[in-house]
Amino acid sequence: MQTLPFTRPTIGEAEQRAVAEVLASGWITTGPKVAAFEQALADYIGGGVRVLAFNSGTSALEAALLAHDIGPGDEVIVPAMSFAATANVVLRVGARPRFVDVDLHSRNLTAASVARAITGHTRAIMPVHFAGLPVDLEPLYALARERSVLVIEDAAQALGTRYLDRPVGATGNPVCFSFHPNKNITTIEGGALAIADPGMARRLARIRFHGIEKDAEGNIEVPEWGGKMNLSDVSAAIGLVQLPRLDDFIARRRALALHYAHCLPRHGAALVPQDLPGHSWHMYCVCVDFAALGTTRPAFLSALAARGILAGIHYPAIHTFGLYRRLGYGPGDFPNAERIGAQTLTLPLFPAMELADVERVCEAMSNLLSE
Repeated sequence: MQTLPFTRPTIGEAEQRAVAEVLASGWITTGPKVAAFEQALADYIGGGVRVLAFNSGTSALEAALLAHDIGPGDEVIVPAMSFAATANVVLRVGARPRFVDVDLHSRNLTAASVARAITGHTRAIMPVHFAGLPVDLEPLYALARERSVLVIEDAAQALGTRYLDRPVGATGNPVCFSFHPNKNITTIEGGALAIADPGMARRLARIRFHGIEKDAEGNIEVPEWGGKMNLSDVSAAIGLVQLPRLDDFIARRRALALHYAHCLPRHGAALVPQDLPGHSWHMYCVCVDFAALGTTRPAFLSALAARGILAGIHYPAIHTFGLYRRLGYGPGDFPNAERIGAQTLTLPLFPAMELADVERVCEAMSNLLSE
C-alpha cells in the first residue's frame, strides 16, 4: 500500500533544468533570476505593485514591520490561529502581539474582533488568509482607515487567492507571501512582499540586505540596520518555472477540495472547511471532535497512518505556546482558535493527487468516524 503524504511539492524536469542552468552560469546568489521572478510576480498580482523577493515569508513580515518603524511600545493585532511566525515576528521587532479570536468556520479574523482589540498602542493589523481562504478585507481596511492603523497582510498561504475578484497582494499595502515546499508554488525556501509605495520599497530593499544602498556609481552607504534576507537565483529559477503553473495548480487543488466536500461523510463530530470565491486551497483542514468519538487525535492519526494516509496538524493556537503564556495569555482566552488547534486534521491535498486518492481518504475517515 503506497503511503499518501498530506502534501508534496510538484517538482519536475523543468525545475531541474532551470537550477542546472543557474549553477552553470556561475551566478547563483541574488541576480538576474531574482529580478525576473520579482517582475513576474508583480505582473501576476497586478495593481501596479512592486515585488521584492525574500529568503522566507517570515523575513518579509519582519521587514514590513521594521520598514514601518514598528517596535517597542507598539501593538500588532494578529489572529490566535496561524503559524507561530505570524506572532513571532512581532516580538522580534520588540512590539507586542495582541491576539484576537477567529471565526470557527473560516479560521480567519474579522473586522468585528479586531475593532474590540484596538488600543491606543495599536500600530498595525496583521490578517492571515488561512489555508488560502481570503479574509473579508473590505470592512477590515475601512476600520484601519478609521482608526489610522496599518494593515500588513500575511498571505503566506494565499498566493493565487482572490478577494472580490482581485488577486490578494494588489491592495498596495504590504502583503507577504511564502514559497515553502508545502505552499501552492515553491522556491524550496523563499518569500516575497508586494507594496505600491516606491519609497517604502527602497527601504525594504535596504532592510533585506544589510541596510546597504548604492548610488549610480556603485558607492555604498549604510543608512540603517538591515538583515540578510535575500533570495538566491537558484531558488528564483525554480519560482520562474512554477509561477506560470500556479493557476493550474490551484484549479487542481480546487477540484480535489470539491471532491472532498462531496465524499466526506456528514457527521456531527466533523466540521469541514469553508469555501468562498477566490479560495486557493493551500490546505484542507477538517475539525474532528475526538472526545465525542471517544478517541484522541494521536490515536486517530495513527489509525489513518495504518491505512497509508498521513495527515497534518495546522496549527496549535499560538497563544497556548509557552512563549505567549509568559506574556499573560492562556487557555480559555480564544475558544474558537483553541478548538481549531485541538481538533484539526490537515488531510492530503496537492496537485499530483488523483480523485481516487481523495476517495481513499474519505473512506478511511468514514470508517473511523463510525467506529
